[in-house]
Amino acid sequence: MSGVQGSGDPVSGDPVSDGVRPVLRVVVVTWFAGDFLPHFVESLGPASTAAVAVTVVDNGSTDGTVEWARAQPDLTLVETGRNLGYGGGANVGVRASDEPWVLIANSDLTIDPGALDELFRVAGRWPRAGVLGPRILTPDGRLYPSARELPSLGRGIGHALFGWLWPTNPWTASYRRERGDPREETTGWLSGACLLVRREAFEAVGGFDESYFMYFEDTDLCERIGRAGWDNVYAPSAVVRHHGGASTSLDLVGSSKAHHDSAYRYLSRRYAGPRWAPVRLALRVGLWARFQLSRRVTRVVHGAEPTRDGRSPTP
Repeated sequence: MSGVQGSGDPVSGDPVSDGVRPVLRVVVVTWFAGDFLPHFVESLGPASTAAVAVTVVDNGSTDGTVEWARAQPDLTLVETGRNLGYGGGANVGVRASDEPWVLIANSDLTIDPGALDELFRVAGRWPRAGVLGPRILTPDGRLYPSARELPSLGRGIGHALFGWLWPTNPWTASYRRERGDPREETTGWLSGACLLVRREAFEAVGGFDESYFMYFEDTDLCERIGRAGWDNVYAPSAVVRHHGGASTSLDLVGSSKAHHDSAYRYLSRRYAGPRWAPVRLALRVGLWARFQLSRRVTRVVHGAEPTRDGRSPTP
């Protein structure tokens, strides 16, 4: 597994290594990762000039993922024995380590050369950064909108109703912050596909809320970290490639149901209390209807497609 160790000395002044052990732990959650996991691990070496410790948390794969991971001498494997969901699996990996920084990632990513070092450079400019997220590109080079506003009723309803049919609608554009070029800044929440988290901030809020099996666990985490006084920072100068759908494609209906269930759980908690009961009822009915539509129209499952070129910034 040649990709785990870094390719040289730590960048001077960057919080990449403390000179004794890696300060970065990569936690990758797998469930039927297929051929993606070896490519992800291989990409880590060129992404960092310091050693990177890797933990694979497997949620019950039977496709050879566990056997491959077990055969890698520099990789830590944690088998949960069942599917704990993304947040649940990530929590297991974080708790099984003690490094002050953790990169939580999907297995169907590849990390661009130097991207991990760049994330730490950005962290150095934001001393209150609790979570940082890189620029995420699709396989065809489009920018995935991974830095978003926190959902509200207006933006959420408009995005849910029109995003899959009219990706450039104003509600989706506002929610996904698609106006203007990507820039380094704070944001409401960052995609859980790839998050660099400060352990201190992560543990201060209790990690991921495991009541979210899939989806919205990243939204909820970033909101709680923000409320605790930390920043969620978008770092588009660090680039990763997300191939997408490694696990969710195995069960599109189940994935869609989890997405709609999590959307209701998140919004119902934001609008709690008796006076919001009619709103919660409308949300439940509306999300149920959208889920039923998604079972018949596959395009609804995938939602609003990325609309912008995501070319990496000029060095």
